[in-house]
Amino acid sequence: MKTKIAITSLASISPLGNNPEAIWKNYLSTETLFLSKIFNGQPQHVATIPAEIRNKIEILKQSEIKYKSLDETVLLSILVSRQAIKNAGWKNGDTFGINIGSSRGATQLFEKHHKEFLETGKTSTLASPTTTLGNISSWVAHDLKNNGPEISHSITCSTALHAVLNAVAWLQSGMATKFLVGGSEAPLTDFTIAQMNALKIYSKESDEFPCKAFDLTKTKNTMVLGEGAAVACLELDKKENALAYIEGIGYATDDIEHNISISDEANCFQKSMKMALQNTNLEDVDAIVMHAPGTLKGDTSEVKAIQKVFGKNHPILTTNKWKVGHTFGASGMLNMEMAILMMQHNQFIEVPFAEKQFHKKQIKKVLINAVGFGGNAVSVLLSKDF
Repeated sequence: MKTKIAITSLASISPLGNNPEAIWKNYLSTETLFLSKIFNGQPQHVATIPAEIRNKIEILKQSEIKYKSLDETVLLSILVSRQAIKNAGWKNGDTFGINIGSSRGATQLFEKHHKEFLETGKTSTLASPTTTLGNISSWVAHDLKNNGPEISHSITCSTALHAVLNAVAWLQSGMATKFLVGGSEAPLTDFTIAQMNALKIYSKESDEFPCKAFDLTKTKNTMVLGEGAAVACLELDKKENALAYIEGIGYATDDIEHNISISDEANCFQKSMKMALQNTNLEDVDAIVMHAPGTLKGDTSEVKAIQKVFGKNHPILTTNKWKVGHTFGASGMLNMEMAILMMQHNQFIEVPFAEKQFHKKQIKKVLINAVGFGGNAVSVLLSKDF
């Protein structure tokens, strides 16, 4: 990278809450945020956004007639985007790009329209435009009245960090000076849960930690789904209001043998981490926020990749999926939020059931990982200072 990029704001809605104080308080607790809900007639572990935040979604839906027909992924994105640009000091109508993606897109609305079609043989007039992947960025652009490009994409679970990659390219090229990036996911539906169960990766655990992300002794897959949205404001060069800086980015795609698999030593992560760290001394990296979805292959292969890149004396490792579940396309940005909070508070958030890790120095540089079906890995190196 020619120059570092400032993260001047980050806003999120997730099971952790939607303000930094509540989110950090939840991270300090060793309790998970999972509950049991019925899907397809069976109880399943899920992580949902708090009821008071869901009320904000309903208020937004009623605020404009056009918003009543939008999927929750879009509504969540509008809410967090409003907060993010406010925190960054941007205004409606400013010139900035938007790139907010989703792994699944308008999951809830698509299933609703499809059910209606099966029952009646017809679809509603707005079934198509409200379920396209471009729906998120275009409606956020409508709401914020920005002057700049609006881009959408789906690259499975690394979608949010791919949005960061794209924005970095725009900013480094000089084609933009500000970019709003992130991901949104509302996957808690019968069909989505059924898909995860069909893959035999969904958690059947009955103890206090349904998702055993980063438990390398587990013998079963323990992925749990969560919902949420998170976006960040990116700006070129040093900024007084910077929360952190992006100083390295990396990406790679695995040569996979199966649609949902990843290589034994996560070759994609090895490549993406090396690319992100090519201008950094490895010993300067203080922590890694892993993707760690709670699956047998996903967790162990990522740790092996980290050991290949860093050796035995690798940085301290953590993940948030044991607490909030896997939010698919939004997960990478929630990882970024966790990394920033740890740097701000100079406190490492460990996984309570994982092997203890020793750490005594300040947390100034954190590497973030994300990967999705198809083996599309992204690594982003954050630093506390310019």
